[in-house]
Amino acid sequence: MAFAVVVKEREPHTIRALIDAANARLAGVERRSEAEILLAHVLGRSRSWLFAWPELEPTTEQRAAFARLIEARRHGEPIAYLTGRRGFWTLELEVTPAVLIPRPETELLVELALARLPLDGEVSVADLGTGSGAIALAIASERPQARVLATDASEAALAVARGNAQRLGLGKVDFAQGNWCAPLGERRFDLMVSNPPYIASGDPHLAQGDLRFEPGSALASGADGLDAIRCILAEAPRHLVGRGWLLLEHGHDQAAAVRELLTAHAFVEVGSTRDAAGHERVSFGRRPPVKV
Repeated sequence: MAFAVVVKEREPHTIRALIDAANARLAGVERRSEAEILLAHVLGRSRSWLFAWPELEPTTEQRAAFARLIEARRHGEPIAYLTGRRGFWTLELEVTPAVLIPRPETELLVELALARLPLDGEVSVADLGTGSGAIALAIASERPQARVLATDASEAALAVARGNAQRLGLGKVDFAQGNWCAPLGERRFDLMVSNPPYIASGDPHLAQGDLRFEPGSALASGADGLDAIRCILAEAPRHLVGRGWLLLEHGHDQAAAVRELLTAHAFVEVGSTRDAAGHERVSFGRRPPVKV
């Protein structure tokens, strides 16, 4: 009896096929774009290059590396940590699990800081808890005459921030290790800015999504999430020049509490600004003029 031989076609390994297969394995509304980002990273190309060459076949090694990244993403590892990169403001920053992933909403903090700094002229700025250096480096890139000091309690985080500053050619940014205002010594600043941890320690969101992989010390701060802000406010006034500004990012429901704390520490011109979603996400105040 004769048997028919069925020849199975080789599974396609084109860029289009790899993205389609990864899209089917991932979850969430951004799954296809995430697959494209990860494959572009493996190939050392842009996403637009993928669209231009959908029928090309990556090498066996490249396909294996892509498969590993897709599996890691399926288990929740953040895209930024998998690629080691994150865009913020106009900058491309290197990030590692030692630092918080910079988020678009923090760009509001940069906008408000820049609005309070002259376009030219020497001013001094402190960024407390700098992490990847996102805020400090964004300000330095827009105000090249400003002298910026970035602090962080984590030496690993400072190593990432220093590396970003060097790679971006932003040499007028200095770095100091220590908790919040502790490394500032006797220095005074025209403006101080911080995106401190502000999530309540028991918040269930800490066990969800990207937050599971980010450093807990950069996310949670006490029972109500405001311990780090209280610490900053206790020390910031003596490090600000007369009429110097303090700007703080916080949770979407914490603005009223932060304004009360600013007022309690004798700040004036206290207020909050809403983000694109309509939430009050940054609060600020000014040190009163120094009496002569």
